Amino acid sequence: MPRIITAPVAQATGAAADLFSRIKQAVGGVPNTYAAIGALQPAALESILNADAVLAASSLSKKETETIKLVVSIATGCDYCIGAHSAIAKVAGLSEDVVKQLRLGLPTGDAKRDALAAFVRTLASTSGTISAEQFATIKEAGYSDQQLVEISLAIAIGIFTNMFNRINDTDLDFPKIR
Repeated sequence: MPRIITAPVAQATGAAADLFSRIKQAVGGVPNTYAAIGALQPAALESILNADAVLAASSLSKKETETIKLVVSIATGCDYCIGAHSAIAKVAGLSEDVVKQLRLGLPTGDAKRDALAAFVRTLASTSGTISAEQFATIKEAGYSDQQLVEISLAIAIGIFTNMFNRINDTDLDFPKIR
């Protein structure tokens, strides 16, 4: 049961109702985390949706973006986001086995994806500037300077929703991960 109780999506008005309508049109429904964020602070939800639109138009593939968001969710321990991004990663084209390996922190058999997951895991679980070796490794994997900005944006979006869901204990409306 969420800790922060908000009005149902159907009762939303103004900016929240407009955002919820856009989300329903795009994905068929409003995920619980977006419903709560939008009900409380529509501008925050709009910022997240706009940032996700930037990522969708970026040079990162949907598989890469979902790899980042799943690894961040695991690093922060957000059960809601682990479930959400496990499901979305499959829709993006990652196999069940790859998603499971990412959740377990194991190699997936794709060197570029594994370098990305390791890089994101390091950023999400450590502090301070990354080492020259870590920087060289992600660059050698084939990621451009522009993509490092895009990776940072995906991490930021993930951390925002992860933190809110950890505060709220948002009800999971995606398949539970066992």
